[in-house]
Amino acid sequence: MNEPMYGSVEEWVTERFVPMYRRTLGGEFRWCAQWWKHAEAISRLTALWHAWETLRLEPGTGMGVWYRDHLDHQLPILLGARGPFYQCSEDEHLEPHLATVEPAPPGWWSVPAEVPSSDGLSTIG
Repeated sequence: MNEPMYGSVEEWVTERFVPMYRRTLGGEFRWCAQWWKHAEAISRLTALWHAWETLRLEPGTGMGVWYRDHLDHQLPILLGARGPFYQCSEDEHLEPHLATVEPAPPGWWSVPAEVPSSDGLSTIG
């Protein structure tokens, strides 16, 4: 198996992603210099990096597949005006507001038992 070209997502972002996929920032595109403080960004960038490491080794269409199936989908979300960096600027990180979560009431996730109906078909009851 081939060794990865980059040893970490941080190395890939710093040495490959940021220098290669430049966009004019502000308005439509956002970036946070402290991208590593955004869990969603870490997850999306890690997925991009892993796919890149795999597909860069595929002869012929590997990188084309990476662009089409991975980067072209993730980039507008990642850098988008309502993406993970939407409150940040390149110079300032703002901690995103977390949504509140309430636990489901007891029994909410229980699967109801199937009850046979008079016509022989099962119904949820």
